[in-house]
Amino acid sequence: MNAPIRSETQPLLALDDYPLAATRYFAERPRAQLLIAGATGVPQGFYRRFAEHAASRGFNTLTLDYRGVGQSRPASLRGFEMDYLDWAHLDLAAAVDQHRHAERPLFMVGHSFGGHAFGLLPNHDQVAGFYTFGTGAGWHGWMPRAEQVRVLAMWRVIGPLMTRYKGYLAWSRLGMGEDLPMGVYRQWKRWCRYPRYFFDDPQMPGLAERFAQVSTPMVALNALDDLWAPPASRDAFMAAYVNAPYQARTLDSQAEGLGNIGHMGYFRPAARRLWDETLDWFEQLQAGRQAA
Repeated sequence: MNAPIRSETQPLLALDDYPLAATRYFAERPRAQLLIAGATGVPQGFYRRFAEHAASRGFNTLTLDYRGVGQSRPASLRGFEMDYLDWAHLDLAAAVDQHRHAERPLFMVGHSFGGHAFGLLPNHDQVAGFYTFGTGAGWHGWMPRAEQVRVLAMWRVIGPLMTRYKGYLAWSRLGMGEDLPMGVYRQWKRWCRYPRYFFDDPQMPGLAERFAQVSTPMVALNALDDLWAPPASRDAFMAAYVNAPYQARTLDSQAEGLGNIGHMGYFRPAARRLWDETLDWFEQLQAGRQAA
């Protein structure tokens, strides 16, 4: 029997000193550092099993709740003001600074928004390798027809009514994740109008240039049955990482014996083989760095 992974919940200050909740998972003999950049409205506890598995393989791992989500949520989201990209510019950027180690490389795993956030980090150059699951452009046109109808109903009917009544998006009432601050809802809704997400938004100039500065090796894995981020959606977004050594991995989860993956199944125990594939890739990168 493997010994239980030691974990510890610790405060983490964002770059603007906003208090965040983070959890560290300690490897017995750490060889590398790993940061998990979660999806929109998904609390850090969802990634616990993956983090424990990574720690069991020698990766000191950090998860966090972005501001306004999970244990980093204020007493009330009504009137809570923030920019959606604060999660990258201020929260994840601080996690990179505080989790990197002078003697061990830092790697990052993303989920959905995590793949958006990486190109927005002011310190992405501190990350030796990036592997993201389920990252896509968010536009309904990339989705299957039935999912398009559901998503458009959310943006055009349910979301406006709910936010007008509550003052925030009560996402949890729909069984779709944590409640979201109004700023996140408004920007997310706007960017999902565009085939290339925020790159097509005339109010967000300069993003393509920022993403072009990224040179970190990366892999983006998307399942064929991921209704929110199918491979075409991934390709539309990840094309912005024009100067990064990049691999696209398309997963036929049924053919590979993993069952249904969807948008959330990448981090469930049934997908453990994907976890090892990811960690193996990080180890290969580390070996290459040491041999150079």
